[in-house]
Order: sequence, then C-alpha cells, then structure tokens
Amino acid sequence: MRVVIAGGHGKIALILERLLSARGDEAIGLIRNPDQSADLAGAGAEAVVFAAGAGPGSGAARKQTVDRDAAILLADAAEAAGVSRYVMVSALSADDRSLDENYDDVFRAYMHAKSEADADVRARAGLRTTIVRPGGLTDEPGSGHVTVAESTGRGSIPREDVARVLLAVLDKPETAGRTFEVISGKTPIDAALH
Repeated sequence: MRVVIAGGHGKIALILERLLSARGDEAIGLIRNPDQSADLAGAGAEAVVFAAGAGPGSGAARKQTVDRDAAILLADAAEAAGVSRYVMVSALSADDRSLDENYDDVFRAYMHAKSEADADVRARAGLRTTIVRPGGLTDEPGSGHVTVAESTGRGSIPREDVARVLLAVLDKPETAGRTFEVISGKTPIDAALH
C-alpha cells in the first residue's frame, strides 16, 4: 500500500512510516497544498493520513493554519487526486464544548481547529474518512492494547499505539465513516476496532 502521511516529521508519523516500511508498504512525503494533488495521484497513493500538528509552543493562529486548514487542504488534494481513503489524527473530546472553560486560549483554539477539520472531512462524500481521537500522548513503549469508543473519558496512550491503530485502520476499510476516541486499555488493537 502507498500512503501519504502529512506531518512526516512528527513522532506518530515516524512510527507509522517504520511500521508501513517493515511490512513492505511505502510512506510518501508530505503534501503541503492542493496544487500538489497531481504529485499525489502520480505517486499512486492509495490512502492519506493527516498526522500533522502545530505542536506545543505554537499560538492560536498556528493551530488554525495547521490543525484545521492544513487538514482541509490535504483533503482537497486527496479528492483532486482521486484518493478516497483519508485517516485523520484528531484530539480526544474535540467536539465537547462544555470543556472550553477549562482550557486556555491556545488549547481552546486547538480543540476548535480539530473539531472544525473533523467536521469538514467527515462531510465529504468523496472521502472514506476515519477520524482517530487519541488521548494524551506519551512516549512510553506501546502495549498493543487500547480502549476504543465514541467517548472514552480521559486517558493517555503511547504514540506507538496510536501509530499501530492508524496502521490497523488503514487495513480495515470498514472503519471508514467512523470517528472514535482511543486511549490505553486492555483490548488488542484489532479486536478493539470491531
């Protein structure tokens, strides 16, 4: 499988790239704007994963341009190139506005950006989208065991397990149309995605 990964320099993307390569799949470079959709099509991409993020230390404006706008632009590029499989890394509780009062301005902007990007790609008829909303990210080794639900409640998850969930989602076309949260748990990843 050929997979385009936005955010290829990030920790989750680097792990996903290794996992894809280890099984003989190909991870393809970052697409920065819809004008590059011909490159996406020419590369023979079968799926796109949006794992980019503005990152810690960035301001509210950067959250909008990366966490919302870049996800939408990549979806535009995927559609223009005829690549219908789109997997997005979002954020736990991205749609829960009742939590807004607990956030500072920058984190609130981040959560709104993720929610708006999710809504945009979810509404596209030309994409088979899966939205993965991990809990707090850690650098601990993954266990391969998670909890997956529409709403998991608070929790954390190793980046390695998030990458393994993304890999499993790419292998499971039946996850298209789903939005789910994922945190560390006791269920093996493949079983948790059923």
